Amino acid sequence: MKRGLSSGGRKVLRWDSGLEIRLDTLWAALLLATVGLGFSGLAISVGATRTGLLDFVGLLSGDTLDENQIFALLDVRLPRLVLGFMAGWCVALTGAMLQSLSQNPLADPGLLGLSQGAMVTILLLLVLAPEAPISLVPLAAILGGLGVAVLLIWLTGGGQSDGLAILLMGIAVETVLSSVTSIMILYLPPETSFAVSDWLAGSLFQASWGNIAALAPWVALSLPAILLLGRALSCYDLGAEMAMSLGEPAARSKPLILFTSVLLTSAAVTAVGPLAFLGVMAPHLANALTPTTGRARLVLSGLTGGVLVIGADALTRGFAGDIAIPIGLALTLLGVPLFIISMRLRAAFAPQRN
Repeated sequence: MKRGLSSGGRKVLRWDSGLEIRLDTLWAALLLATVGLGFSGLAISVGATRTGLLDFVGLLSGDTLDENQIFALLDVRLPRLVLGFMAGWCVALTGAMLQSLSQNPLADPGLLGLSQGAMVTILLLLVLAPEAPISLVPLAAILGGLGVAVLLIWLTGGGQSDGLAILLMGIAVETVLSSVTSIMILYLPPETSFAVSDWLAGSLFQASWGNIAALAPWVALSLPAILLLGRALSCYDLGAEMAMSLGEPAARSKPLILFTSVLLTSAAVTAVGPLAFLGVMAPHLANALTPTTGRARLVLSGLTGGVLVIGADALTRGFAGDIAIPIGLALTLLGVPLFIISMRLRAAFAPQRN
């Protein structure tokens, strides 16, 4: 491993295999990891039971705690923390993929209808087959998301259309599916409608090790997806015409990116419900730390999404006390102001960069 300069003049670490990692990307990842650990310590310490990070460290080292403390740490707070990070990682990663694919900074799983497709099929399963095994819920979500993805590919000519066409078709499909969801909620029994509305706001209330085990394979799938799709996405960041001139097979890579986005989105929706605006917000905040493309952008976006979820959950639980705020609303309340501030700072310093 040697230090050197990239073609753009940035400091990099270069391996004999040809792999290069920019130093500013490593520093950004380290910053996100540090902030995430800080929020994790806060999340472990917030709750009705008096226990916290020191007790958790002591438990790992063999100290004895009472049953209430062990339950609060291992069965409530830690699963909530892990599940929140994993779901945030999946949604933010999907948002970064879709923004590069469509060449639109506003693209995310919700805007393209992938989240709505998963939600509608889950609702249909719960309404039409309430006695169905719980194991069918992830399958229903994947089928709904895949249905939307196939429809988008068909409507845009098998992936040959530009990113704007995919985005506009996605908005149209998402609008129709949102109407279907609203109609179903309106005519469901009151108790079912309330439970569904709570889930649609994004929720970590049902976090458990079982939910983590169900989501873990999809998070693991995202790692090879980053390696395989990173080059294609860096090409699409340059524009559709430039990507094709570089030899990128759009007819194959676009459906593959959409398919991967469906799997990650469906898994996250099944675990915690939709996380509105996170897919838009996290990639832009990661880009505010350091502008990147390809694999580096995907990794930083995923880390940012996970940190935002656990940070929003920990802070709202700390300030709201006994008031239970769904994670989707917490992200909106705390993440959007941070997003606005970062955009204003970028706009203020943009003339100096020129």
